Amino acid sequence: MPVLTGVHPVAEALRSGRPLERILIARGAGGARLQELIALARERDIPVRFEPRDALDRMAGSAAHQGVAAVAAAKRYHSLEEAAAEGKLLVLLDGVEDPHNLGAVIRTAHAAGAGGIVIPERRAAGLTETVAKAAAGALEYLPVAQVKNVNRALEYLKERGYWIYGLDERGAETYDQVEFAAPTALVLGGEGKGLHEQVKKHCDVLVRIPLQGKISSLNVSVAAGVVLFEWKRRQTRD
Repeated sequence: MPVLTGVHPVAEALRSGRPLERILIARGAGGARLQELIALARERDIPVRFEPRDALDRMAGSAAHQGVAAVAAAKRYHSLEEAAAEGKLLVLLDGVEDPHNLGAVIRTAHAAGAGGIVIPERRAAGLTETVAKAAAGALEYLPVAQVKNVNRALEYLKERGYWIYGLDERGAETYDQVEFAAPTALVLGGEGKGLHEQVKKHCDVLVRIPLQGKISSLNVSVAAGVVLFEWKRRQTRD
C-alpha cells in the first residue's frame, strides 16, 4: 500500500484531494503545521489515528517521517447518500478486516447488480491497492462509502425506506425463502465474529444459509456470493 510521509507531502495530498485511507500521527508530536494538517484531514473526513512513533517508523521504513504518515487509498470514498441514491441493493460490511475478502465482496456485489458497498471507518479493511486488485476492476464502477458507525448508517437507510437483512447463522429465515423487500440492504459480519449484537438489533430480518457438514459458517465473500446471486435471481424472475 502506498505510504506518504512528512508534514508537507501529506498536507499537499490533502489539499489536492488525493484519496487517502487514513493518517497516522506519532503520539507526542505537535506544532502549528501539524495542527493545520489535522484540521485539513477532519475537513475531508479522513480518519486520524495517534500511534506510537515506532509504528510510524515501521510503516515508513525509516524514522524520517516528521511524525506523520498517510496511507493512500486506491479509490476515493463516496458518501452514504451517494451510495444509497440508486435505491437498489446496498451491501454493508460489519468489520471485514481481510483486504482480499473486501475486494472479493466488492467484485461479487458489482457482478450481482448491487448499487454500493458500505464499510466502517475503524477496525475494518479500507480501499488499499490489495483490495483494488482483488476487486478486479469493480472499484471503477461500484461506489464504496465509508461511515463512522454502521448502526447510524442503518438508521439512515431505514429512514429512507430500506429493508435491512442481516446474514447470521442463527437467522430465523433461510436466504432462499425470505422475501426481499425493496430497496434492500444486506449486512454481513466480519471474519470469525459475525454481526455485532447492536447491528443485529437494527436488522428487520436475520437470514441464514443452511449448511451441511461440520462447519458452522462460510467465508464472508462466499456467503456474500450465495445471497447476492439469490437476490439477483429474484430480480430476473420478477
